Amino acid sequence: MKFSRIITNGIIIFACIGAIFLFMEMLGLDDQVWLRLINFIPVIWGINRTIKDNYKDHIDGYFTNLLSAIFTGLTSLVLGLIAFMVYVEMNGGDNYLENFKESYIFGGGEPSIYQFCIGLFLEGAAASLIVSFALMQFWKDKVEKINKVDDANHNPA
Repeated sequence: MKFSRIITNGIIIFACIGAIFLFMEMLGLDDQVWLRLINFIPVIWGINRTIKDNYKDHIDGYFTNLLSAIFTGLTSLVLGLIAFMVYVEMNGGDNYLENFKESYIFGGGEPSIYQFCIGLFLEGAAASLIVSFALMQFWKDKVEKINKVDDANHNPA
């Protein structure tokens, strides 16, 4: 597991999602819930990039690559939440959150920025886990030779 790769790909995912968010806000589309699905594109790309680079560097093992994938997603998530908190505070704090609370499924009420971030963390962590497990289904036979016997004594001639 290369932590520099995890952090680099996490930063790339974070930058792409941040750019998407700012672009949507610039166009006035930040209240469209279904457009948040676009966030999956950089997450899928970045997590896949981590696993693919591990494969190229012969870093084998299902769980090693799964953890690399999950940590990549969580790195981008933590960076995104920090940036979101700073962005909200710079734009008016709780008053700015009034724009978002209708488009998120938090059960109503008046969530504080911290409650909002907890909800976003749960949503992002779930997405990172789902994407990581799904991509590992593609990569599992490449990164770990399960059910293959390499020993010459077990292969009949």
